[in-house]
Amino acid sequence: MTTPRAALLFAVVVVLWGINWPIMKVALEMVSPLTFVSLRLLSGLLSVMVIAYLLGDLRLPHRRDWPMVIVVGVLQMAGYLALVSMALQTVPAGRSAILGYTMSVWVAPMSVLILGETLGYLRALGVAAGLLGVLVMLSPWGFDWSTPGMVAGHLMLLLGALGWALAIVMVRARGQKGSPLALAPWQFLAGLICIVPLTLWFEGWQPVPWQHAGFIAILIYNGPITAGFGFWAMLTVTRYLPAVTTSVGALGVPAVGLVAASLSLGETITLNSLAGLGLIVLGVYLVATAGLREHRRRFSSPSD
Repeated sequence: MTTPRAALLFAVVVVLWGINWPIMKVALEMVSPLTFVSLRLLSGLLSVMVIAYLLGDLRLPHRRDWPMVIVVGVLQMAGYLALVSMALQTVPAGRSAILGYTMSVWVAPMSVLILGETLGYLRALGVAAGLLGVLVMLSPWGFDWSTPGMVAGHLMLLLGALGWALAIVMVRARGQKGSPLALAPWQFLAGLICIVPLTLWFEGWQPVPWQHAGFIAILIYNGPITAGFGFWAMLTVTRYLPAVTTSVGALGVPAVGLVAASLSLGETITLNSLAGLGLIVLGVYLVATAGLREHRRRFSSPSD
């Protein structure tokens, strides 16, 4: 695949994932959050399993990979999606997209604490910019603290992002023998096994609007399209585009989500949202650039 085609594929995935934020909010008007997450994970599991099978990459994980399969399944799949879905009930979709995609900001300080990595001035600036962006997004000085569920919703989004970041750092620390595509179905399965009992405990057997064509379309969008195709596409893109491009470019997802929520749901794009998004993008860019420079220094041979 050529670089321009990889860039086009990347842009398609960013748009697909971005517009899913208002789509998820619409879905949560039809079904309870944990039930929706269970159905999403089941649909995603089947979709990714089919793709892995067609590409000859469907196999049991190596014994060494099982702990990280469970970590990713619980933190990134079940935990993140559950917290985001519950938060979307009270927090606007555009705002949720931005705060839910701050995991790249948290990875750097977690890597220092857990992996003993050096922060460095560029990473430190990036983390500071990202945290300032989160603060601007939350805007506690003008926040309506009396709105029911609003504070809890914002905390859920940040906690979900922290969980995703922790999963990234733990995988980086331990490494993986299997390919991301080969491990993906089992990660979805681990998430599903985790979330189904919680769904039954907290929500019971909630009615699912199977007769509603719009809800079926949403499930298809969240399964074969955003989970199946999206996962395969991102794996493909990372082979052809620089890490800085994919790290910063992924923040196009909340940007698209912000615009899509405004156009489809009538949500107001505030100055705080734009400023916060800009600072978070800057922070991720600085952190990714620092990582790229270290990678180049590590693998470049000294000149004689």
